[in-house]
Formats: sequence, C-alpha cells, structure tokens
Amino acid sequence: MPLEQNYSALSIQVLGGLDPVRRRPGMYTDTAYPNHLVQEVVDNSVDEALAGFATHIHVAVHEDGLVEVEDDGRGMPVDIHPDHDISGVELILTRLHAGSKFSNRHYEFAGGLHGVGVSVVNALSNSLETRVKRNGKIYRQLYENGYPSTTLEVVGKVNKRETGTYIAFRPNTEHFEHDRVNLARLKHILKAKAILCPGLTVTLAQPKGMLGDPSPETWKFEEGIDGYLRQFSNEECVPSEPFSHQSQKNGHAVDWAVTWNLGEDDLITESYVNLIPTRQGGTHVLGLRSGLTDALREFCEFHNLLPRNLKLTPEDVWDRCSYVLSAKTKEPQFSGQTKERLSSRDCGTYINGTAKDAFSIWLSENPDYGKQIAENTIANAQHRIQSSKKTKRKKIASGPALPGKLADCSTQDIDQSELFLVEGDSAGGSAKQARDREFQAVLPLRGKIKNTWEMASSEILDSQTVRDISLAIGVEPDSKDLSKLRYGKICILADADSDGSHIATLLCALFFRHFKALIDHNHLFIALPPLYRIDIGKNKHYAMNDKERDSLLNQLTQENSRSRPIVQRFKGLGEMTPLQLRETSMSVETRHLHKLMIDEFAQTHDIMDKLLAKKRAPDRKVWLTEYGDQVISKMFDQAEVHSD
Repeated sequence: MPLEQNYSALSIQVLGGLDPVRRRPGMYTDTAYPNHLVQEVVDNSVDEALAGFATHIHVAVHEDGLVEVEDDGRGMPVDIHPDHDISGVELILTRLHAGSKFSNRHYEFAGGLHGVGVSVVNALSNSLETRVKRNGKIYRQLYENGYPSTTLEVVGKVNKRETGTYIAFRPNTEHFEHDRVNLARLKHILKAKAILCPGLTVTLAQPKGMLGDPSPETWKFEEGIDGYLRQFSNEECVPSEPFSHQSQKNGHAVDWAVTWNLGEDDLITESYVNLIPTRQGGTHVLGLRSGLTDALREFCEFHNLLPRNLKLTPEDVWDRCSYVLSAKTKEPQFSGQTKERLSSRDCGTYINGTAKDAFSIWLSENPDYGKQIAENTIANAQHRIQSSKKTKRKKIASGPALPGKLADCSTQDIDQSELFLVEGDSAGGSAKQARDREFQAVLPLRGKIKNTWEMASSEILDSQTVRDISLAIGVEPDSKDLSKLRYGKICILADADSDGSHIATLLCALFFRHFKALIDHNHLFIALPPLYRIDIGKNKHYAMNDKERDSLLNQLTQENSRSRPIVQRFKGLGEMTPLQLRETSMSVETRHLHKLMIDEFAQTHDIMDKLLAKKRAPDRKVWLTEYGDQVISKMFDQAEVHSD
C-alpha cells in the first residue's frame, strides 16, 4: 500500500483510554503467557497484605481460561471520584496511571506504583468481573474488552466488618503466544508471596488434569525466607544455617538469607522488591553482592588470608552463593512495566551498607565459617586468573593503522581487555591516567557523535569518529564476523548529566543499528559515573543523581550530626581527578558497569526509532508528553541491562 503524500496535523493520532495497551501490549506486559496479568491482580492483593489489611489471597485457574483472584483487604473504593465523575472501581480499571500508590498515605511499601497494572489486565481481557465488599454491601460491575458493560451496582449484603476485592477475568488469547496460564510459574510466584510475607495465606485452585493434583494448594510460612532457604541446605553448604539479616530505615527495608553451596547442587538465586519477583536482578542484588564482597575482603586482610597480588572480585565471592533477597522501598524504580529489574540506586546503596556491616559482624563472630568462605573465594579468583591466560587477544597485523588517539592496553587476553569510549580530549586525558594500562584501553571521541540511526552502514564510515571506533574494536559495520575483535568489553563512558545521556544514547544507537553482533555476544557495556561527591569528615561518598544525593545526605546527617556534609557536583568526566574517575567508573572493584542485552528486538527497535528517527517526531512528542518526567528511567527500558 503506497504511503500518502499529504502529511499534516490531521495525520497525528492520539490514543486514549486503554487503546495504547491494545495497540502495543508488549510495552505493558509479558506477552509469552497471560501469567503477568494474574500477577498484576495478585500484586494489588499483596500490597493490601503488606499494608496489614489482608491475610488471605485465593487464586483459581479454570480450564476455559478464566482466572479468579480474591482477597480480604479493604476493597477497591466504590464512591464517585469528584473530578472524574465515575466510581473508584471504574477509574482504576479503565484509566492508565490511575491509582492510590503515588503517595505514601495508604501504602508504606507497594509493588503497583505506575497505576497501569490492573487496567492493563482489563484492556487485554475479553471479559472481566469485579465484586467489592465494603460498607456492609457487595458491589458488582462487568466489563467487556476493557469497556464497562454494566454500572457498579449493589448485588448483596455482608457483615460490615467483611471487606475485600474479587476479580475474575478471561485473557484475550490473541495478545499472547500461549493462551493458557503457565501453572508451574504461577505456583512458584504464589508460594514466594507467602514466603516473603509471613502470616499471609495464599491458595491456588486449579482444574483437574492440570499439573497433576486438582485439589487446592495452600501456602503459609511463619519463618520467612530464612526457613525457606534452609530447606535447600545440606552438609556441603557453608554456613550450614544460612546467614540471614533484617533491617529497616529511611524508607527502605531488607531481608535476606545467604549460604554458599560448595557441592554440585543447583543454586537458589531469588530476589524480590515489595514482594515482586525481579528475575533480572537489579540494584538491590548488586548492593547485596558488593556489601558481602567488601566485608569478606576486610576479613581476608585482617587474617592475612590473601596470596600476594591477588584481588578478589564480586564474581569470586558470588560464585556458588545461594540467596533469597527481599527488598522493600517506598519509591522503587523499575526498568519496564514488567518490573523484572530494579533500577533504584538509593535502595542499592542502602543494602550495600547494611550488608557490609551485618556480614562483617557475622564473620567476626563466626571466623571458622568465614575462613571456609574465604578459601572458596580465593580458589575462585585463582581459577579465574588461570582461565584468563588461555585466550590471547588478536592484534592487527595488516590493514589500516589504529586511531592515533587510542591509548591501547598491553594485555593480549581478549576476555580481560576493555575499551572505554569517552567524549573529548579532557575526559580522555583523565581516563588514560585513571585506567589500568594492563587491560584497559581508552579512545577519546571527537565531539558529539552523529545520529546514525537512519544512515546506511556503508555511509557511516564517512564520519571520522565512527571510523575510529570501527578500527579500534576491529569490527566492520553490519558485520557478524567477530574474529578480529580486539576487546572483550566495549564500555561507553559518558558524563552523568543529560548531555552525557544523549551521547550514550547515540552510541547505543550506533551499536544497535550497525554493530549488533557486539550486543548479541555480550560485548557492549555502559559505565555509570557519579554526578555528585559528598564529603563528611574523613569519609567520602558518591551519588549518581539528585535523588540518591538527597537520600545519602539525609542518611549521613542522621548518622553524624556534628559534621556538615560538603557536596561537589561534577560538570563532566574531565573535571574529575584520575583517582576519582578510577574508583567510581573504571576500577573493577568499585565501578558500576552495566551490560546491554536486547530482550525484545521489536520493542527495542520501536523505542529507539521513536527516540532518534526524524520521521517519528510526532510520536516522540506524544511519548515525551506522557513519560517526560521519567525520561532517565525510560531510556533503556526495552534493553535488558545486567550489572557486571
């Protein structure tokens, strides 16, 4: 079908109501199975349990695809909203970004924060029924394809003390790859909810013939995650009783249990935020890992356990570690609506400090276990070093010379070598002094890189900057041949402000569009330098953004009221001293380095096209209007990011 010649303001569409969800369901939910729809409804019930208003959640899955979720919480509001002139029930079910969790007045900790969860369920269901028990009455309303087919009406009476919400929905199978709920996954999620919320009773009823036993299954745990992880402990676990800890302060709470399984059994690695499973981890997992590593390093140094010149990395400590981590925070930031990865830096910072202090005390009280863990960690580090010597980095023997501004590394081990791409000579000079010359190379880039999103791969080498990058990494544009690749990690290191984010986005577009093989084989990373340095007394701290700065200042002020914190804002990488740049962005031991992976190609392509294509300016305007206040967290939502 030929494109229309006439392009005017009339060509612009503004999707209203739940239409954006139906048009792009993958932006709002996992479209493999309808499981995420069930989880969205269950999460609302769990939020009631977290707030102390619900003790029972009942889920039923039927052979015809119908799903029922019922809780004994406060029940959705049934009164008329003064501004929208519809009931609270209808507002929640038919409007995106409508909810009561944007403030902390009704929920201290909650998983549903964006106000889109249950409305997405309604949008992607053929039918939905809700019943609410409040004020001694039972209210009922029906929906079809996201639209109300009846008004909210009273259909019965109950005891005034009896409250709760019931939702039954039948997913529209045209939006999902599989038309049935994956019961194995659902059972795991529901069991986890009961484990993470001691005293909560969760029941699952399933039809006969599905997953064997048709009788309802009920989970209720009083011991929490410590007892849960203990079920998997054996004689090869160190310690035999998991090391566990609970803490709550300044709007954050954390509960974890860890043990090191030195045998061949499978590891338990589960993390949650506000009882929502974070399959891809995030800053809370990174904080726990870093805190444990820092404490074990100090223990090894105190007991003189480390061989000379051996440095322990978080990977050495984390190997063979089984853990269950449950974090709660008032304002969690997730990467994507499916909430599988936490990106809140303040939560990670809190857990890091808490884990280091708690594990340090535990190690001093249990030195025998500490030495066993240290011996295993040291063995991992020695094995890592031995393995790294087996692969040699390829050097260019013929062809064009390497870029003149490239400060190359000396190692010939591809797996260990890293290339940092930095903007400008000033930042490049600091990075060259901050690097470890053995395995880190630095390539300063000339000015702001071109937007290559709509350029052909045959044209991009006209840019000197792009040509320098291609020569340095040893890979040609649009090539799948990585046989001449010169670095195992290609790291984008840009300023922490909005200009740096712009440059990082343009570089990501270059690699996604023209060097996609590097992403497919896990070679592309983003380094996260801090925006602020905070000095208080003899101690120094770094914050990545304004929110983390404020949280850290509040924490430091409470802990040390006598000293006044001094805050320094970095204008760019070139303003940082080499020592500061090394310890915050380049040192393997202390940096924050994130790996970029493509989770859903179509979604990633769409969001990048929306950000960078000239023809998508109208879509970009609509997108910015809706998500402009979340631009930093939304930037890489469709790219899977893993902590290094």
